[in-house]
Amino acid sequence: MSTQYRLDGDIAIIEITNPPVNGLGLATRTGIVADLERALADAEVRAIVLTGSAKAFSAGADITEFGTPAALASPRLTEVIAAVEDSPKSVVAAIAGSCLGGGLELALGAHYRVADAAARIGLPEVALGLVPGATGTQRLPRVLDARTAADMITGGAPRTARALSQAPGQKILDLVVDGDVIAAAVEYARGCGGATPKVRELTPDPAAAADVASLRGPLTKRSRGFLAPLLALDLVEKALTLPYEEGVAAEREVFLELVGGPQSAARRHAFFAERAAQRIPGLAATPREIGSVAVVGAGTMGGGIAMAFLDAGVPVTLLETAQEPLDRGLATIRRNYRSQVDKGRLSAAALEARLALLTPTTDYADLGGVDLAIEAVFEDMGVKEAVFGSLDKALRPGAILASNTSTLDLDAIAGFTKRPESVVGLHFFSPANVMPLLEVVRGAATSDEVLATAMALAKRIGKVGVVSGVCDGFIGNRMLAKYRGAASELLEAGATPAEIDAAIEGFGFAMGPYRMGDMAGNDIGHAIRQRRYAEHPDAPREVIADRLCELGRYGQKTGAGWYDYAPGKRDALPSPVVDELLAEYHRERGTVRREFAAAEIVARLVYALADEGARILAEGIALRASDIDVVYLAGYGFPRHHGGPMFYADTVGLPVVAQALRDVGIEPAPLLASLAAEGKTFN
Repeated sequence: MSTQYRLDGDIAIIEITNPPVNGLGLATRTGIVADLERALADAEVRAIVLTGSAKAFSAGADITEFGTPAALASPRLTEVIAAVEDSPKSVVAAIAGSCLGGGLELALGAHYRVADAAARIGLPEVALGLVPGATGTQRLPRVLDARTAADMITGGAPRTARALSQAPGQKILDLVVDGDVIAAAVEYARGCGGATPKVRELTPDPAAAADVASLRGPLTKRSRGFLAPLLALDLVEKALTLPYEEGVAAEREVFLELVGGPQSAARRHAFFAERAAQRIPGLAATPREIGSVAVVGAGTMGGGIAMAFLDAGVPVTLLETAQEPLDRGLATIRRNYRSQVDKGRLSAAALEARLALLTPTTDYADLGGVDLAIEAVFEDMGVKEAVFGSLDKALRPGAILASNTSTLDLDAIAGFTKRPESVVGLHFFSPANVMPLLEVVRGAATSDEVLATAMALAKRIGKVGVVSGVCDGFIGNRMLAKYRGAASELLEAGATPAEIDAAIEGFGFAMGPYRMGDMAGNDIGHAIRQRRYAEHPDAPREVIADRLCELGRYGQKTGAGWYDYAPGKRDALPSPVVDELLAEYHRERGTVRREFAAAEIVARLVYALADEGARILAEGIALRASDIDVVYLAGYGFPRHHGGPMFYADTVGLPVVAQALRDVGIEPAPLLASLAAEGKTFN
């Protein structure tokens, strides 16, 4: 059963029991209506309490039903809400844990709401490329000030019940408690006096429409082609200006348009892909306990990695080769935490608690007791060899050795130790304490137990772990080389960095390849290219990018890269130096520069990603196509509403992608070509 019915004297309690999140699938919806009818038929029942578990009142619709007959089967959620709201006996929603999406819409159908102070309340449908589809956009602006409601609906972030109870003019919560919310709701129900107020009959403030309209400009800029937030804002405005039934009809129309559209399909793919990435076929080992870690290297990456573990409450020993770089790294960590305090994201007490977990050292002997050591040193095999040799000697038997290398051969690194089975790649992305992706690189000798430990640890520190095999660049950076190569070909044919960046940012990327290069440091890519040139003398050269670095234009850190930067600012400004660099290149080669439409630029870059992804998939470097999508969504800023490069290629059609590659002289990866010929997809 998806619901349970019981009596507390003259109060009927309907409890949603569909773990883990009390999703409102067909069985649950049917159970609520049946229990409601039972309560209404019982003359001894005075009022009704509708509740869930301590973890979730309800986290909303069961998205596995989307596109199936169950999604449209009666009773639909709107019918359940109407039955609750039209009940002649008072219905009190007792809210604890998550009350999200359809769960909140259901609670807004109740006549009263009693919530645990820590309950999380929100309408996160935009995260799936949708708008609320069961009256949420029309009800929430009737119980909260319009700006708060608009922020919640267009942004999707939940608020605590305590925070909402303090919102100006709020009518969403009638009582907020610390403790037993069901007992409080039962007591509240007994005192209701039979009144049954309806949220749909409340009148929102039409004067607030101008305030809500002011959100459109910033929201458009943030959305970058993502439809759901702006359509949600339209619906909030309708809630303020149209009769309730007209607003509901508009909401339903928009919901149906989005649920059948490509952006929601992409977002739902991303949702399930992140969960699938945690499942490693054949892996049944029990993860080891990690009580403490060491980080070797206190630079930008090492400091960020240390913060990621400190944020999760894991003690960290931070090692550097000398006191000066160690002190510099410690000062950066403290400064980063202080910035969080200044912005109200961290308390001063929490800052000190994190720093209390941090032990600095310049002596490998101090690492003997840690369970895991992660090197975050310069990307040079000789440096890695020295570090892993020292770690192998210093760490106790059974401790795990991890490399943060972004491109180098993990198997070669493991060979520097006497415990290759205990070596794994943990490739963090900068800033490591912020970026969600963690590529977990499984070497040829990495044990199942060590791999299971790494994946469990990723989850513990709030990262999205994705397993990769060993190759140059693993999944993400191997594909990135092809992406940048495609951009370089466009540059050599006459496009400008600004045109390329503008096109891919219009597609939805936060940054184009040239703005990203300036931010990360062009010298990093230059060093990787020089290594690859040495290893593969016949490989194509990125002549323009190499010349840029030879001029010392490494990006924001030098005040000049593909763009110019004013001192202390990050705004990318047109560069006469780069204009002349390009002009000289074209004069040398006699290039007849051509113009590129934005759509062609996007296709060249994104199809290059999908093509290399197909090679990675065929080689077994990635376990599944959706894992590749997760890497690009979580680590490289690929727009979530396009689902990742492999899903996007599926959406466009693999025959289209294959032909577009051939049109620019690239023979598609064999897997891509065969799937295209067979009318199949990656996912």
